Amino acid sequence: MALSMYHHVENTWQSDEWKKSVIRQRLIEWRKQPSIVRIVKPTRLNRARALGYKAKQGFIVVRVRVRRGGSNKIRPNKGRRPKRMGVYGYSPSKGYRWIAEEKAARKYPNLEVLGSYYVAEDGLYKYYEVILVDPSHPVIKNDPNLKWLQDPANRRRVFRGLTSAGKKVRGLRKARRLKGTTRYKWNKKIKEREEKKRHEANKYNRLQEYDRIPGK
Repeated sequence: MALSMYHHVENTWQSDEWKKSVIRQRLIEWRKQPSIVRIVKPTRLNRARALGYKAKQGFIVVRVRVRRGGSNKIRPNKGRRPKRMGVYGYSPSKGYRWIAEEKAARKYPNLEVLGSYYVAEDGLYKYYEVILVDPSHPVIKNDPNLKWLQDPANRRRVFRGLTSAGKKVRGLRKARRLKGTTRYKWNKKIKEREEKKRHEANKYNRLQEYDRIPGK
């Protein structure tokens, strides 16, 4: 069976030679550009197509730059020990990809975020490409696979954690017994309830048996 073009594209992106030569030169150029740049076509075509990208009207692709590392708070001017200042060590509660999607959505408020994927990173920034769709475009309205974007319930979906990156942070990904997910917590709670009922039932049975003993 012949391998598809997307298979070779993915292998190219995973190779170290590609990262050292091509990606390194691109990062030098991307650092000089603004944090949000609209590009003509996706850099990783296989990832974009997997997320639903199509080369037709109503689709745009944006490269977003997100600063790495945690955030610092304003240093208080009242007296306290330096380690009690509470200035350093605050990491964002969101993922970098979700932050990139929100930045792109604020830049283009009339578009909806369809998905995003990782592109590259250096010591200071991480770069993601965000796929945006215009739900009011006639081409998108006539597409049966994208009609759901016209539903008012899906407006500003990125800010409500309805994208893939948002669901990952919220722990809503489909996973089997992974700690931290809602499925794991739900199964754990069910198991605790069953154990509690079984314990109470055994206690009740023991009391009944105790009452049946002669002389008791």
